[in-house]
Amino acid sequence: MGFEYGKRTKVWCCRDMMGGFNHYVVVKFKDGVAVEELTEGLVKMISGIEHVKSFQWGKDIGGPDFLRQGFTHAFLMTFNGKEEFDAFQSHPNHVEFSKLFSPAVENILVLDFPPTIVKA
Repeated sequence: MGFEYGKRTKVWCCRDMMGGFNHYVVVKFKDGVAVEELTEGLVKMISGIEHVKSFQWGKDIGGPDFLRQGFTHAFLMTFNGKEEFDAFQSHPNHVEFSKLFSPAVENILVLDFPPTIVKA
């Protein structure tokens, strides 16, 4: 691991030099969407793709509306590296599931990044 001291934050941080990579998705679903069925399908899809190291998701439990901006669900996938993420993106199961997921989304925010670990 490489260590660096944040001048502005005054905190020691370390970047995962083993190439970890995160795919973070925040979603506002369209009204009337069967979200539970969609998340069950997502879990099933991910469990069949070996490139995904870990997966977690959750539903907002009541943050202030002005902060949430209508977003209700968050999904986080981790990968061993960007190459694994790229393989996931083109995996046939992901491509097929995206055809179901995308039309159900009213608004989405996606961030793909190598993590910087502050405290483990």
